[in-house]
Amino acid sequence: MTQEEFELVRGSGNVFADLGMEDADNQQLKALLAAKIIGVLDEHELSTRAAERLTGVKHSEFVRIRKPYLKRFTSDRLIAILNKLGQQVTVEVDVRPREKGTGAPQPG
Repeated sequence: MTQEEFELVRGSGNVFADLGMEDADNQQLKALLAAKIIGVLDEHELSTRAAERLTGVKHSEFVRIRKPYLKRFTSDRLIAILNKLGQQVTVEVDVRPREKGTGAPQPG
């Protein structure tokens, strides 16, 4: 393959937005939080049953997070689970207009 045949496309940093999915920002946040939960479980070698005993969060919820099946979770629920795992969560918010052609129309 020559260089002329290869097109490099840079992502936005949010795979859900790149795929044109609805609610991409929220989906990205939930995926990042779930990844942190999985990281804590792995770091401490906690099974989903051991995590349930430690936190009071049902084993089935940890199974869903590991799958990942995140539709039934809110961001604040995932943050609460991280808190129960002894983690402090700091959220930084950056709000700016969307690029033209995406989302709601811009005023003016």
